[in-house]
Amino acid sequence: MNQSRDLTLHQRILSDIEGRIVSGDWPPGHRIPFEVDLATQYDCSRMTVNKVLTQLAKAGLIERRKKSGSFVTQPQAQSAILEIHDIKAEVQSLNLPYSYAVSKKTSRKAKVDDSRRLELPVASSVVEVVCIHNAGARPFCLEERLISLATVPEAADADFLTTAPGPWLLNQVPWSTAEHRIHAVSAGAELAAVLDIPRNTACLVVERRTWSNAGPVTHVRFTYPGDRHALVARFTPASQ
Repeated sequence: MNQSRDLTLHQRILSDIEGRIVSGDWPPGHRIPFEVDLATQYDCSRMTVNKVLTQLAKAGLIERRKKSGSFVTQPQAQSAILEIHDIKAEVQSLNLPYSYAVSKKTSRKAKVDDSRRLELPVASSVVEVVCIHNAGARPFCLEERLISLATVPEAADADFLTTAPGPWLLNQVPWSTAEHRIHAVSAGAELAAVLDIPRNTACLVVERRTWSNAGPVTHVRFTYPGDRHALVARFTPASQ
């Protein structure tokens, strides 16, 4: 087998396997065919296949387990705790196609719980938006958001069909203060159905409130399957 053909085969095998993973055709946990089977399929040496699998493992797309084989990894996004993160950017950082859909958008009066979440008087006007963010063919995150119409009246007419509420708000009103609350929940039947996960799966919840100089802007709750997201904080020692 000459070197140029071997290189071409390497690129072809790499492209084929990466394409199946990124498209979701081979989901997380899927066993990659054994080296000997791939070598037979592509009529190449096991060394060529081994180099491809090693490259995919270094890229974080597969996990190689001794005596068990190679498996598609569960991609995990990271976001900084103290930043207003962009879910689209999180998904794209995983080399997965991003999409989202609005499942609910309603203008209404704030209820007691809404008042607590947004620090608004009861019966204040708010917009409620519920979105599903997808990574490839799988749900990545459930977004449940309240927006104060007293601070952002333009939200009443926004449909959020082409721009998600988070980026839309950042373009509409500058925020001055933000608060994050992070906790874990066990997925009940409704949440499990929305995120396409088994019931009782551990989920990570990131709640955020933001304010502008004009008052409360939004409260949002992001719920992620626990194995698809991580939070990162970098800090220095406090001054003595």
